[in-house]
Amino acid sequence: MSTTGLLRRKPVDTLIAEAGGTGAGHLRRSIGLWQLSAIGIGATVGTGIFFVLTTSVPEAGPAVVLSFVIAAVTAGLTALCYAELASAIPVSGSSYSYAYATMGELVAFGVGVCLLMEYGVSASAIAVTWGQYLDQFSDLAFGLHLPAALAAPPGDGGVFNLPAVVLVVLVTVLLIRGVGESAKVNAVMVAIKLAILVLFVAVGLTGFTAGNFTPFAPNGWDGVQTAASTIFFSFIGLDAVSTAGEEVRDPRRTLPLAILISLVVVTTLYIAVAVTAIGAQPWQQFDGQEAGLAQILQDVTGQTWPALVFAAGAIVSIFSITLVVIYGQTRILYAMGRDGLLPRPFTRVSTRTGTPVWNTVVVGAAVAVLAAVFPLKLLADMTSMGTLVAFTAVSVGIVVLRRTRPDLPRGFKVPFYPVTPVLSAAFCVYLITKLHADTFLAFAVLLALAAVLYFGYSRKHSRLAGEHRQGLGERRGPGC
Repeated sequence: MSTTGLLRRKPVDTLIAEAGGTGAGHLRRSIGLWQLSAIGIGATVGTGIFFVLTTSVPEAGPAVVLSFVIAAVTAGLTALCYAELASAIPVSGSSYSYAYATMGELVAFGVGVCLLMEYGVSASAIAVTWGQYLDQFSDLAFGLHLPAALAAPPGDGGVFNLPAVVLVVLVTVLLIRGVGESAKVNAVMVAIKLAILVLFVAVGLTGFTAGNFTPFAPNGWDGVQTAASTIFFSFIGLDAVSTAGEEVRDPRRTLPLAILISLVVVTTLYIAVAVTAIGAQPWQQFDGQEAGLAQILQDVTGQTWPALVFAAGAIVSIFSITLVVIYGQTRILYAMGRDGLLPRPFTRVSTRTGTPVWNTVVVGAAVAVLAAVFPLKLLADMTSMGTLVAFTAVSVGIVVLRRTRPDLPRGFKVPFYPVTPVLSAAFCVYLITKLHADTFLAFAVLLALAAVLYFGYSRKHSRLAGEHRQGLGERRGPGC
């Protein structure tokens, strides 16, 4: 078996030409800078705040603040790489498309699978959290608790997470109606999300106790590193921005700006909320705590109204996160289907709404199943693995594209090249090594299934492979 096909790259000019099409079968450019920034913020702020503290604080203790800093530095380095690639190759597919243009088909397929895992599993983990805040709101507002079997994640007393499934269905319906409408709804929800997190910091600081930061790192540096690896999936929104490359107006300018705006807003809020939460509650109480931030507000004030307002805001906020993450996954599937690496139905776009309807329904069904029956902790770690692998590919892609296409127009260039992309890749690999052993096992199973799919279907149906075979036939002539 020749390796030539496995390393075949998709020309950048072809990628850009495909993205520039209009009419039936093409996505519509309907997203501006604020809406795109809201997509990045909406997909990022919330995932690491609304529930990841309950899994990361027990590992790192108060030093989880350092874990957030480590994750933020890594994400910041990678964000600069994303900004350059997104401005140079403004297409759907995010790091999958970038890998196809720089490192070849096999690597691109692997990155695509990681992205699908990253988005699908992330959306599932976030949907699980929605049920926890819905239960908290129901209890505070009406004195009613949802049955644990139908509201808690498996492994924490739950059997089938019904609220998570309801959330995914609602998001799927909204996405089918159109991306422009979805982006407007998301922008409103992001404004609500930012407001309730500012509320949390303002109220939570009234109960701040410096003694809660002692001992600072009860589990040592290993705990800090492990927590940073788990937290990293909360920066998925930086990738989500670039999945909208074909639906953004003035993409060479808008994409890099939206990525950098998202990074600054997200990092500031994450660290502020983490410091406030640790200061308001001893780190030992975070373990297994449901709707933790709302509970902290209730404990600090001794009243229910701040927690009630926060729980209601969290319900809206988590809806927006799920919306954006599922949106991102459908666009990656669209790009892979267009390249022939997945079946053609994934590329069918509705002439009425301009959205890939069948694609969206499949994604919604898969995410709903994961959210309903899988434990939350495993979902979070698997998302971090997929995110880190994709970010590593983007960092390497910068170096490759600078060498192969130095003439390519770029709306933004990575500062301190090549130090920045090298450091970005090194940080990502370092965090990968700190993930739990069961995450590596699950990831190995996923890669094995991906290999079966690639060599059984994708390699034969690849559009590049078909064009290569057609070219050979033309050179040989009809008599050959």
